[in-house]
Amino acid sequence: MNTIIEFKNVHKYFGEKKVLTGLNFKIKEGNVVVIMGPSGTGKSTVIKLIVGLLKPTSGEVLVEGLNIPDLNEKELLEIRKKIGFAFQFGALFDSMTIYGNISFPLLQHSQLNENEIKEEVIKSLELVGLIPDEVMHLFPHELSGGMQKRAAIARTIILRPDIILYDEPTSGLDPIASDLISRLIVKLQKELGTTSIVISHDINESFKIADQMIMLYDGKVLANEESEFFKTSKNPIIRQFIDGVSEL
Repeated sequence: MNTIIEFKNVHKYFGEKKVLTGLNFKIKEGNVVVIMGPSGTGKSTVIKLIVGLLKPTSGEVLVEGLNIPDLNEKELLEIRKKIGFAFQFGALFDSMTIYGNISFPLLQHSQLNENEIKEEVIKSLELVGLIPDEVMHLFPHELSGGMQKRAAIARTIILRPDIILYDEPTSGLDPIASDLISRLIVKLQKELGTTSIVISHDINESFKIADQMIMLYDGKVLANEESEFFKTSKNPIIRQFIDGVSEL
């Protein structure tokens, strides 16, 4: 598999605060990759660097071979069309119906007619396990938390991105809904061929989905391995995080 994303010696400082201090990793095309680590280790910063919302203090952030910090606005827009972002809290527009929310990217970035747009919305809803006729006319507040997240993912995939970034996709969900979202991430990887990058603190769900797990600690990659490595690792930092044990 080809490398689709690569961080080369990436540093990111916010004033005197050093968040990333020499980050190096590669992500292969078509994998589900979970990025984890204690709070404040730069996980959200990594996502923002990938889409160009932040620029590194130094180093290279390569997406499909292009160094994101070097791109102009037009080039950056083209790359962003290939990247879908599933926000932690869905970020659906409260004033729009589910149909309006999901069709919005197509209205902004395609030349499809009304019938073609409706067809694509239906396909996306079916892909995430929602029944179009039952939810399209509803507003976000009329759906459960799990259904809102699935609707948000339907909006994310409507442009068929190469890469999907998931920010805490199971946050705030009960175990059944969390499992459903995890299975959905794997399903979309297989059916759409997407590369999925998941920021998560949910260790159990991460083990279900990950082809690769990257643990950040102190601004660097502490470990970049398959999930089995983390299950059996004797590294005290990894064990403390995986087992959820705090030191008092």
